[in-house]
Order: sequence, then C-alpha cells, then structure tokens
Amino acid sequence: MSSKTALISVSDKTGIVEFAQSLHALGVRLLSTGGTARLLAEKGLPVTEVAEVTQFPEMLDGRVKTLHPKIHGGLLARRDLPSHVAALKEHGIETIDLLVVNLYPFEATVARPGVTLADAIENIDIGGPAMVRSAAKNWKDVGVITDASQYATVLAELQAGALTAKTRFALSVAAFNRIAQYDAAISNFLSAVELDDSQIDSESYAPARSAFPGQSNASFIKLQDLRYGENPHQQAAFYRDLYPAPGSLVTAQQLQGKELSYNNIADSDAAWECVKSFDVPACVIIKHANPCGVAVGAGAHEAYAKAFQTDPTSAFGGIIAFNRPVDVQTAEAVSKQFVEVLIAPDFSPEALAVFKAKVNVRLLKIALPQGGDTPWSNGRNAQEVKRVGSGILVQSSDNHVLQQADLKVVTAQQPSPEQLQDLLFAWKVAKFVKSNAIVFCKDGMTMGVGAGQMSRLDSARIASIKAEHAKLSLQGTAVASDAFFPFRDGLDVVVDAGASCVIQPGGSMRDQEVIDAANERGVVMVFSGVRHFLH
Repeated sequence: MSSKTALISVSDKTGIVEFAQSLHALGVRLLSTGGTARLLAEKGLPVTEVAEVTQFPEMLDGRVKTLHPKIHGGLLARRDLPSHVAALKEHGIETIDLLVVNLYPFEATVARPGVTLADAIENIDIGGPAMVRSAAKNWKDVGVITDASQYATVLAELQAGALTAKTRFALSVAAFNRIAQYDAAISNFLSAVELDDSQIDSESYAPARSAFPGQSNASFIKLQDLRYGENPHQQAAFYRDLYPAPGSLVTAQQLQGKELSYNNIADSDAAWECVKSFDVPACVIIKHANPCGVAVGAGAHEAYAKAFQTDPTSAFGGIIAFNRPVDVQTAEAVSKQFVEVLIAPDFSPEALAVFKAKVNVRLLKIALPQGGDTPWSNGRNAQEVKRVGSGILVQSSDNHVLQQADLKVVTAQQPSPEQLQDLLFAWKVAKFVKSNAIVFCKDGMTMGVGAGQMSRLDSARIASIKAEHAKLSLQGTAVASDAFFPFRDGLDVVVDAGASCVIQPGGSMRDQEVIDAANERGVVMVFSGVRHFLH
C-alpha cells in the first residue's frame, strides 16, 4: 500500500518535522491540526489544515476538530468495497492512507504531585483515540503510527515502495494496545479519586486518591514465551510492566546461557531483590525462592565464599546474585559449583571468559538503581499482586527498611555494637525468607536458615540442623524471627542452639513471658515493631 495522504496530529512532537519532511519528499500530501500544522508550516512544509477539509472550524478550545465524517470516512472506508468507494465519491471524501497520532499526555499529567482534577480531565484525549481506532480497524488500507519509535520503520518501507500488510497489522495491534493502556490509565485515575463535592467546581482542586482504585486495569508487555511453567504440563510467558522500574529484573540483559525458565525467573527475582537491599558488597544464593546463603564482605569474592559456606548442599543448582561487578577471582570460584543463573551489575571481560566454558550458565547483567525517595526509583514494586480464585489480592510492597534507631531493647542485657550489626543483618535477610522464617547470622553471613514451615519451632530446628550439616557453630549468633514468638519454646530452641541475641517484631499477648525467658537465659532481645511475613 502506497501512501498518498497522511494526517498528522501529535501532542509529542519529537521527530515529527523530520518525518513529515521525508513524507513530503515522497510526494505524500500532509494534513494536520492546530499546533502541529503551525509547526510544519513554520518549517516550510505545505500542509493542509483539517478545518479546510471538513469546512468546519476547530472549536471548544480544540476539543472538537477531527470528529467529522470527512476525517473518519477517509480513515474507515474500505477501498475494496465498491459501495464504500461510491459513498466517498458521493460525499466528496478523500481517503487518508497514513495516520500519525500520539495522545494528550494524560499519564504524565496525573503522575505529577498535586495534579488538579481540571488538568487531568483536560488531558483526556477524545479525537485522537477515535482516529486511532478508525485507522487501526481499517489496517488493510491505512497505516497508523502512535509512537515516534515507529517512524524509522514506516519511512524505510515507504521509501522502498509501500507499507507491507504485516507492518500495517503490527501497527494496528500497537495502536489498539496504546488505546487500551490510555483508557486503563484514565480509569485507574478517576476510579481512585475520592471526590469532595464542595470543591469540584474549583480549577485548583487536587483530589485525594486511594492507593487502590475502584477498578484495577493493569498493562503488561510480553517479553517472551517460556518452555513451560512451574511444571512441564503448565504453559507460561514472561511479561513486564508498561513502565518498569529501573534496576528491576525485567531490565536484565542476558549475556549468555540457555533460555530462562519460569522457575529461573521467579528465583532470580528473589535473589536480585535481596542482594540489592545491601549497601556493602553482598552475595545471595537462592534455592526454591528462599535464601540458602547470604553474606557481605570486602568484595564479591569474599561475600560469595561466606554465602556458599552457609549451605553448600542447597547451593547446588541455585541462583546467585551479587550487588557488585563479578571479577575473574569470583568467576573462578563460582564456576566450581553448578549454578543455574548468575546475576550482577556487570562482569569483567576476564570473568566472561571463565564462563564461556559454562555455556549453559545464564548470566544476567542488571544495572543497580540509582536510588531515591520512592520504591520505583529504588527498583522496587510499589504494589504486589497475588492471583486467587476469580480475583486478585493487591497490597503495598514490603519495602520497609529497619533503622538501628527503630530497635527497642526489651531485655536487661544490652546488645554490643557487633550484636546490633548482626541483628540488623539477620533482620534484612529474614525479610526475604518464606514464613515461618528463622535466620541465624554472625559476622555478616547467614549461619543457618529455616524457611516455610508451618511451625516456627520447626523452622528453628531446621536452621540449626543446616548449620550442623555445614559444620558451622551457632555459638554467639544473632537470630531473626520474621514474626513474634507466641511462646517461650521458640526462644529456648534458638538459645539452646547457641544464639546470644534475638530480633523479633514483638506484639504477642505473651511478649512478657518471652522477654522473661530471654532474661532468664541471659540473652539480648530487641523488638523491631514490624512483621515480615512472606508467603
């Protein structure tokens, strides 16, 4: 399909002048609206205003300009139907072969702090989506561009002669996707507004908004189909957020290795979220969504050696993540074990050379987020979603960061500076361990991890057993419990194993009984005031 007439109406004018110049050079007639028409005319391009075609002026501050049969007829008419062609001739309607539209910046507008309801409403595009839908529906005859990133591909095909049917269909799909995203953003915003009737007539009214809108409309883009899901009989695919947080797993660049599986991706996310929570060099080893070894060190190599020491058996076939670049020394150490996925902000050329012999090892490079005041700027999700029967559960993500000043010492015994550091380290790890979680730590490394048990007592016993198997002494360790001890028996188990200090949220009706037990046993106990259930 060659293009004889293009209608251009864009809010974001990035690259539009150059694109229009190229269309003009190909002999394409240019139609345009408002500010876009003025810009093209200023650049010396011959452009016909839509009002000249419709014989009807733009009105209502630009709210009405393209909603006209001479526009939509030109977009929707099928060229292969004689009745459509005859109708166009009867009413003097010319066909439009290419539509270039990007919409009013609604998403950017409502993302601004304190946005007024009036600004949000005025940035709801009406004519743009209507034209896009018309052109996308008639994709066999019309090409529709909704993003500047599409200019180069379309131009290359036009310069080669015509847009292919495959390209027109892909543009149509992208257009309908964009409209769906746009409408979803409007619905999410408006159904979250907590309207105050007394202020709705004020142009400066900035309404309060619920974190959970009346209707949730999520948009995700498929990255890849997966071989299967958690099990071979399940189908699966991997999607990303429309606007992913910087430094999140979906931004990873795979440098080598086999295709990631469903379980690889789930475990990689757990590893990356845990390791990037540390400011100092750290290594996290994940097996079946749980940390089986976490440590900090002077560098990546020391952190890995300590993390691996926690549970060498479980580390077999695990996912390993670093928050520092992997050098050759670290690569050589890691290559001695069987690893499924290795994640780091970067890999030295020498480290990459080491892994060339391990062709199946998946290497993921992810830039660490730059940090900031929001979860998004720290590469974390603001909300989490869990699918349940015919519904979803939505909650704010567990992005709480415990500070030393938040700790409440509840025992007669006071913690030493070293114990405080071990307690904070243990607490940070426990946040990423499935409940019920018990984590023994000392000197910046995990010594035993008990995860996912129905009984907190069993988690404590399993953590002790793992330390015993790894030939690690638990004497003088710090223990983190992700939730309170309901009875003193859980405390007795960890103290019997060697713990000298314990951190837990507190909040049980039997807190005093547990505190008395800690004093009786001569150990330190601090309350965090925060629970970290992870199911």
